[in-house]
This record gives sequence, C-alpha cells and structure tokens, in this order.
Amino acid sequence: ELQPAHKDLQQHQRNNSETGSVHAAAWVLPGEGIQVVREDVGRHNALDKVIGALIRSKEDFSRGWFLITSRASYEMVQKTATVGVSLLAAVSAPTAFAIRLARSTGLTLVGFARERTHVVYSHPSRLIP
Repeated sequence: ELQPAHKDLQQHQRNNSETGSVHAAAWVLPGEGIQVVREDVGRHNALDKVIGALIRSKEDFSRGWFLITSRASYEMVQKTATVGVSLLAAVSAPTAFAIRLARSTGLTLVGFARERTHVVYSHPSRLIP
C-alpha cells in the first residue's frame, strides 16, 4: 500500500501544486488509503498538524502510518514513535540517527519511498512484500 499512497499524495497537495515549496505529511490507513494530509513550509510542522488533527478526532494511532514528503530526521521518528504509530515512510533519506532510533523504538522506517521502489531501514516485518 506504500506505492499507491505515494502516488495519491500529490493529489492531496493543493498548496504544493500551486507553489512547489511546501512539505506534506499524510495519515494512511491500510485498505483505505490517505485519510488526512496537512501541508506546511516546515516539514516538522506538517507532521505536527497531522498529529494534532488525529488527536482532535480521537484517532487510534495504532491503525495507520505516516507518509512524509521530506527526509526522515530523528525528530520525525521520535514524534511518530511517541504517538504510537508503527511505520513512517519518507520520500527522501533518513538520517543515521533516525535509523538507530527507529530500530531501538521498534518503528518501521522506510526511506526513498517512490511510486515503484522504497528502502526499508528497520523492522521490515510490518511490510507485505
């Protein structure tokens, strides 16, 4: 479901389609696709906005995963693991510290998420080949 979500994300990026200069974060539910997208100039802000929207709607964080249009820093991994989401996929590379943190927190971390390919850096068992 990673590749379809990546392909679908562009359709949800209204601000980026107009400006080409903002990041997005998406909440994806298995079997249902992208449910929430937020954009911001700051990549951290985009993820924070999604987390806030999910908290307000009383979403169960264990049900889905995050897709971000930026690199995966340790802070992004930390936020994801802290709220109880088990998978973070980024369209760019993760940092070395992000990979170590993902491994130690049990988070599945995916980088270079593209329409046809991706790289799994930690806990690959959550992904169906």
